[in-house]
Amino acid sequence: MKGINLPFLEHIGATLEELSKEKAVLSLDVKEYHLQHLGYVHGGVISSLADNTGWYAVISNLPEDKTAVTIEIKINYLKPAKKGILKAIGKVLKLGKKVAFAVVELYADKELVAYATGTYAILD
Repeated sequence: MKGINLPFLEHIGATLEELSKEKAVLSLDVKEYHLQHLGYVHGGVISSLADNTGWYAVISNLPEDKTAVTIEIKINYLKPAKKGILKAIGKVLKLGKKVAFAVVELYADKELVAYATGTYAILD
């Protein structure tokens, strides 16, 4: 499948755990460099994981000659995340001809810490 290896995700230490038309699952083993000044996972790490999980969910539903880019993403941070494993689970809500919509739930040790919605432009 296209787009499986993303250098940025490798750089932050994220791993693609599962990919199907039903869902995309990414995980990240939180390290010291993922934390902000209070010792919680930085919001940018959570946002990056959510965005890429939504993107994977979308492209897994596209033909090989198409891809997608993020138009908009909204994150709701529900609870601070600390060290451990972050897991993001994304699925497509609506797949149109030009635009797709995805939702992503982010968990820290099985506890929901963030919820995201993303809009993705479909490109040739």
